[in-house]
Amino acid sequence: MRFAPSPTGHLHVGNARTALFNWLFARQKGGTMVLRIEDTDVERSEARFEDQLIADLKWLGLDWDEGPDVGGPYIPYRQSDRLELYREQAERLLNERKAYLCFCSEEDLQKERDQAMAEGGQPIYSGKCRTIDPAEAKRRRSTGEACAIRLQIPEHPIRFHDIVHGEVEFSNEVVSDPIILRSNGMPVYNYVVVIDDALMKITHVIRGDDHLSNTPKQVALYEALGWPVPEFAHLSTILGADRERLSKRHGATSIANFRDMGVLPEALVNYLALLGWAPSGGAREIFNLQELVKEFSLERITPSAAVFDMEKLYWLNRQYIKTWPPDQLAAIGVWFFAKAGLVDASDAKWLSAHRVPIVQVSNDLRDWIGQIVALLAPYVDRLEQLPDRAAPVFNYNAKAALAAPDNAEVFGWANTNAVCARFASKILESESASAGQLTPEEFKKIVNEVKAETGAKGKELFHPIRIIITGSHSGPDFDRLIPILEAGSHLHLPKHVLSVRERVEEFAKAQAR
Repeated sequence: MRFAPSPTGHLHVGNARTALFNWLFARQKGGTMVLRIEDTDVERSEARFEDQLIADLKWLGLDWDEGPDVGGPYIPYRQSDRLELYREQAERLLNERKAYLCFCSEEDLQKERDQAMAEGGQPIYSGKCRTIDPAEAKRRRSTGEACAIRLQIPEHPIRFHDIVHGEVEFSNEVVSDPIILRSNGMPVYNYVVVIDDALMKITHVIRGDDHLSNTPKQVALYEALGWPVPEFAHLSTILGADRERLSKRHGATSIANFRDMGVLPEALVNYLALLGWAPSGGAREIFNLQELVKEFSLERITPSAAVFDMEKLYWLNRQYIKTWPPDQLAAIGVWFFAKAGLVDASDAKWLSAHRVPIVQVSNDLRDWIGQIVALLAPYVDRLEQLPDRAAPVFNYNAKAALAAPDNAEVFGWANTNAVCARFASKILESESASAGQLTPEEFKKIVNEVKAETGAKGKELFHPIRIIITGSHSGPDFDRLIPILEAGSHLHLPKHVLSVRERVEEFAKAQAR
């Protein structure tokens, strides 16, 4: 099995799913996984895209047995390094009269296409250079006349079996004789992919169904070269919610986009596996890589288009966030808080192949961010939401809390003023609160005293206190929030985190205005 991307852009979900399905099949069958770089599009191919796609695949947890970075028995694994091999095979086909020289200029070909369409036909090559005597064609080429090499399509329908689509047949009239080597000596995709797959002993070609129309040309090449035709499995198209082909206008589509949103690699892999493939039983949705390897089957791939549902991906991500190692979640949290300008981080970088970013911060700061992440992660569906969720910690605003429409009902309750007054008084009298060292136990003791003195209980007690501390009547558990606020007030951050006492003081000032 092989995954053979072109380094002309970022790795997108369609190609990532193709890579995943090839990997799952190879690992399940004990086969060999090959990574091959198809970079014969010289104008668009860039080394940075190759580096990025390799890193993205590794971030997803995929590996390979042969490839440009690991070597293998069929080196080289970049097509740009295999040009002489392609030219040798093209000359072989030419000598065996299975291919011929074509002297038509691009202008000639365009005229043919225009005429065919005007007459209601297919815009395909007429094959007129087939009739040139091979000796004459060879003489013309020897004089320097520009020519391409075309494969001679046989005079019979081209048939092949597809694991997903079943028996497929194309009439030879609609295929036409494809160019395999351009007049500038550069080979074309449909030719080089056959040479590489055959010589690298690829037994199964698993790819997107946008390649289905390329397959008859490739099958004809296999037959012309006398090589066995591999098994094909063409994966269904991935659509957006509007049922149009997934593209940038639907939002994030590259693997790097999802990583930068705080989607975990396990969650993305799990979701990609469910696009066009159904596990046995049908009800289960959460699988790790090892479970996918065990469960995966090409026969359970559906030919129907798959719809990419962001909300379903986010739901899966929430499930994985809950079980991810806390230290790794903390490292990603530091990254997002640093991006938001909430913490200073020197030498912050995210190497795509790594599950977590590299951010240089003190142990105290890392531990503190870890507490915030542990507190808030259950409430987010992607980790980029952490800074907004942490706003009550970093951006306390008493004036806004008093004016917030959501808090108006609480301020209208009979006991609210008494609760606020007694709570504020006790916090201001507390020595530990004055030192920014209020403990959850002492906080609970103060709340119980306020309850006894005011008669307030339940939400009438806790909602006003929560507004004083966080600015909102709802939020995370006090036992975990109080230590975060107190510890944060002692850290050197771009913006000072207010302790509980400082928040009470700010609230009292705003209330007095």
